Amino acid sequence: MKKNKLLLPLILTGLLCLALLSAIMTQKQSADTLPDTKDTSQSEEYIWVATMTGHSMFQENDIPAFRQFGADRHVTTTILGPEEYDIPGQIQAMEEAISRSPAGIVVLGMEQSLAPVIDKAIRQGIPVVTVDSDVSTSKRIAFAGSDWYEIGVTQAEAMVRLIGGKGKVAVMGIGGADTTEAAFEGYHSVIDNYPDITVIGEYDDMANYDESERITKLIVETHPDVAGISGFNSNSAIGITNGLRSSSADHDIKVTAMDIEPDNLELVESGDVDVIIGQKRAVFTYYAASMLYDINHSSITVNNLAKGAASVIPDTVYTGLITVNRENLYTYFPDMK
Repeated sequence: MKKNKLLLPLILTGLLCLALLSAIMTQKQSADTLPDTKDTSQSEEYIWVATMTGHSMFQENDIPAFRQFGADRHVTTTILGPEEYDIPGQIQAMEEAISRSPAGIVVLGMEQSLAPVIDKAIRQGIPVVTVDSDVSTSKRIAFAGSDWYEIGVTQAEAMVRLIGGKGKVAVMGIGGADTTEAAFEGYHSVIDNYPDITVIGEYDDMANYDESERITKLIVETHPDVAGISGFNSNSAIGITNGLRSSSADHDIKVTAMDIEPDNLELVESGDVDVIIGQKRAVFTYYAASMLYDINHSSITVNNLAKGAASVIPDTVYTGLITVNRENLYTYFPDMK
């Protein structure tokens, strides 16, 4: 009896050890048969290549949206490009981006001269999506952004209402930029229908406050009866306003401009600018990056077409415009009250 009492704890301990060993072996075998679920997407790099990367418009809209895309998709995001308007510098930044062999590149498509370097990326198997303005002569996969022709149409329609369909008007923007050229074309498509409205000049303000101010003063000095001025880059509103404030104009000159940046909205609030046309910059930047991600990861197909026969990515995505004036300013931006 004493031997049995001594053996019983030993037997129970042994059985417990065998049970634990069996459980460990079973768990190991189960782990060995599970698929590898490690997320490797963090090693993917997506690059945004632009010009004027130091501008507050990009710093407050495009870049945060691109960073947010990276956080949402768990991928690496990189920003490249000159801080000022410099297309040769942007092309150089594209060359650097290509050398990194990223999973995709978003390109701010300001000029068609970017086409050769975009095509180089495509030849090397790097997908490219253009934003803001399209580089239509390139082999880019897709474009996401604003319709700049429509921006011109919208500003012109606003100006016609403001000046009552008659008077002299002037326009300014970035000379040589495809965006500006498209906007001017859209502007004329409306204004040309009004014989009592004369466009006295198209000016290159180089996306510079001081230059748009200088041009505004010159316009008022040369055409003291000018009825309205329209600007087609984010710096135009401030430059035009500063020019009018220091000019000798003795009548109310109407102003339309673009981009819903804080400083520009304050000018609408003060009455210095009558209408601001806003782009949805964060939206089109996020969409462009998402398209690149889908190119690499989506399993969607087009009907029963053979693989690669047609792209599943939309060729063009227009994200629309926002027209802001004093009547709807606080509706759109209640925090400004």
